[in-house]
Amino acid sequence: MAQPAPIQWLRRALRSLLELVYGLYAVAVFVPLATLALVAVTLVPGLSIDARRAVAHGVARLFFIVAGMRLTVRAAHLLPEGPCVVIANHASYLDGVVLKAAMPARFSFVIKKEVNKVPLAGLLLRRIGSAFVDRFNRHSGGMDARRLFKAAGAGQALVFFPEGTILEQPGLGSFRIGAFAIATHAELPIVPVVIRGTRGILPCGRLLPRPGRIEVEVLPPVCPLPDADSALELRDRARARLLAVLGEPDLADTDGVSASRAGRHTRSRRRATAARDETG
Repeated sequence: MAQPAPIQWLRRALRSLLELVYGLYAVAVFVPLATLALVAVTLVPGLSIDARRAVAHGVARLFFIVAGMRLTVRAAHLLPEGPCVVIANHASYLDGVVLKAAMPARFSFVIKKEVNKVPLAGLLLRRIGSAFVDRFNRHSGGMDARRLFKAAGAGQALVFFPEGTILEQPGLGSFRIGAFAIATHAELPIVPVVIRGTRGILPCGRLLPRPGRIEVEVLPPVCPLPDADSALELRDRARARLLAVLGEPDLADTDGVSASRAGRHTRSRRRATAARDETG
């Protein structure tokens, strides 16, 4: 039996209020911790790059504990102890913090170059050895790629979000080729990693996080085949493995604009349905 409209409205209003309070609390936790990490990796003399990465890793883990977001890492033993290339689905701006907390501190994150211009965040990412890639300037992007080839060849473990952007619509978008070209060139295994829960906590377009649980699942590595001469084959195998476990639709044939429009259309329909329920 359906509840009366006033009770439904009160339940939604109370839920919204609690989410607002929690979101403000989570931000109040994140800002001082991020500031602490920035001060430590910037101003403390003599810290090596490994030590700075360890500080960022510890602060990220502490954030999820204090914020009350349960972070579970499954099958972490599948991560190779040596160099490798981790790829993960990208559903939220929270994903980078999640992997910084979930992955060993030794990993270097590959990030789009626009983030380097964000005040303070860009400085923090530079100080922990993140690599920035220009996606739009071919010459600059080529130089960035050569630096990554060199880093991978020297034994650096790398983390990529190969979708390159966040889609509003649930699903796995198409993968850019960069991570797989580097893995093929350096003969490194690709390690697919599934992130669940972040889309519900901090979806694209939302300013404050909701409470929720986050799960990171490490999948078996995908190694370049000795008889394969293209990174495309490695990309397709790794993406298929991630997609099979993710539990979301395949959006490889959907561009970002179409997916974003679809997501907005879905939310509009939900709001319209909620409005009709309130008016009885």
